[in-house]
Amino acid sequence: MNNQKRVQILERLQAENPHPQTELHWTTPFELLISVLLSAQATDVSVNKATAKLYPIANTPQAIFDLGVDGVKQYIKTIGLFNSKAENVIKTCRILLDKHNSEIPEDREALEALPGVGRKTANVVLNTAFGWPTIAVDTHIFRVCNRTKFAMGKNVEQVEEKLLKVVPAAFKVDVHHWLILHGRYTCIARKPRCGSCIIEDLCEFPGRQEIVDNT
Repeated sequence: MNNQKRVQILERLQAENPHPQTELHWTTPFELLISVLLSAQATDVSVNKATAKLYPIANTPQAIFDLGVDGVKQYIKTIGLFNSKAENVIKTCRILLDKHNSEIPEDREALEALPGVGRKTANVVLNTAFGWPTIAVDTHIFRVCNRTKFAMGKNVEQVEEKLLKVVPAAFKVDVHHWLILHGRYTCIARKPRCGSCIIEDLCEFPGRQEIVDNT
């Protein structure tokens, strides 16, 4: 895919959604960090249901740490991998209390040093909470970028590297949200909704025309 076509795609996504937001519910960087940590292999909907009960009770490192692992589990037991996630949440709170004065560090290395926080989670926090032009690549973005040929790669790291190269600076802060929402609701895994896609004519997915013809 050439850069002119990429810019056209980004302009259309921007026109449709000028101010995209994560679908996770959060009000502070700490809440965002915990929600993203909980969202691994889970839906945003399931995380929001759990945190809607948790955050009114505890939404600071000290308050959640005081709940303890078993206390946290009671709020997140409907989320996949809740046992290990509860342990990581408590360990993360301990580090934030001991090393960061209960603040979320605006630093990639410090974020990735937190239990359960990898590059993707750090990218989301840096982008969404602090406005960094980072691009977190999840399964939706990986699929969209390879299917459309917008930024192809064999793994999420390669796709992220490609996106950082080909996405113009003016779009970098928001492109993560545009692509994830596009993958979640239009360019879905099993049967992409090509017939209702606003970038269908720019897409280079080989099977798109057959899908359009059958809709």
